[in-house]
Amino acid sequence: MGPAEPPNPGDSARRADIHRPDVIDVHTHYVPHGWPDLGPDTPTARFETETEVMIMLAGREFRRVAADCWDAELRLADMDADGVHQQAVSPTPVFFSYAHDVAQAAKIAYILNDLALEICEPAPGRLLPMCQVPLQDPDAACAELERCLAAGHVGVEIGNHVGDHDLDNEGVVTFLQHAAALGAPVFVHPWDMPTSPRLDRWMAQWLVGMPSETHLSILAMILGGVFDRVEESLRICFAHGGGSFAFWLGRLANAWHRRGDVIGTSELHPERYLGRFYVDSVVFDACALRLLVDTIGADRVVVGSDYPYPLGERPAGSVVRTADFLDAPTRARLLNGNARAFLGLATPSESGPAPTPTSASASASADRAAR
Repeated sequence: MGPAEPPNPGDSARRADIHRPDVIDVHTHYVPHGWPDLGPDTPTARFETETEVMIMLAGREFRRVAADCWDAELRLADMDADGVHQQAVSPTPVFFSYAHDVAQAAKIAYILNDLALEICEPAPGRLLPMCQVPLQDPDAACAELERCLAAGHVGVEIGNHVGDHDLDNEGVVTFLQHAAALGAPVFVHPWDMPTSPRLDRWMAQWLVGMPSETHLSILAMILGGVFDRVEESLRICFAHGGGSFAFWLGRLANAWHRRGDVIGTSELHPERYLGRFYVDSVVFDACALRLLVDTIGADRVVVGSDYPYPLGERPAGSVVRTADFLDAPTRARLLNGNARAFLGLATPSESGPAPTPTSASASASADRAAR
């Protein structure tokens, strides 16, 4: 007999919560089971089997995906097994197409967004489609967001940069202002990461590149003055626990005090912007989750799983469910209450009014900044 397998912390969560479908998962992805020709230098599909597709980029294999990317019945079965009531279903970032001309990118967004509606159509209210937009052009992006909200999408996923432009780019800020005016939640996902021989080993692009890209995008929102220019009604969430931001907030605060001549570019101290954004919980470790809750705020952490990809969390929310430092009300907020607020699903009878940036966590950070 071989050595016993180490316990999987998700197993107990799966068994305990299989009959309690109360989780809202804000970070999941889809890929259509096929798509028309999107034009030069765009993803194509190579069908491997009835239930597997290889995404190809420029003739090279990019990623093998399976039917749980497009089959609502399979997704719902996994959701029921994991105790997930609702999923926000976002594009896979390889389809963003920000480097293409605006007409082609707008066409790609239109096609993919309509396919997302078809994927989610069998489960209205449980599968909540998020759209993509041609973010390189603010007018086209705003128009596509409006079209999609009218068609049934609940919000939008964007990449964390457009070429060499971060989220403080004028065009992106214009789009975020429009999203705030429309009440559309914005989910920010890293994509198109730098490559080098040092990052091409051990999936380092995913293990190092993605967290650092997300950290940089939050810095752009703060130090680039975006939060100063966009209404506080903007609901924006950053994937993968906000990357490394929570761990290095103290370093940012220290730099603000010591080198304000370089980074004192926002109206307020960086800690004063806590409460203006959400992060998801897909950090896989209770200690990391505790840092998120203590730093970002118990009202600003939402469950995310990265379903259905291999680096995701299964069951979704298992670390939140099993973390022993969370009391019952806080656990419930992380499992679904905060997501209702972020996605605009909250009602006073369900979970009270949506949290505001004057929450206890934001007030505490303001006190720290004042000192």
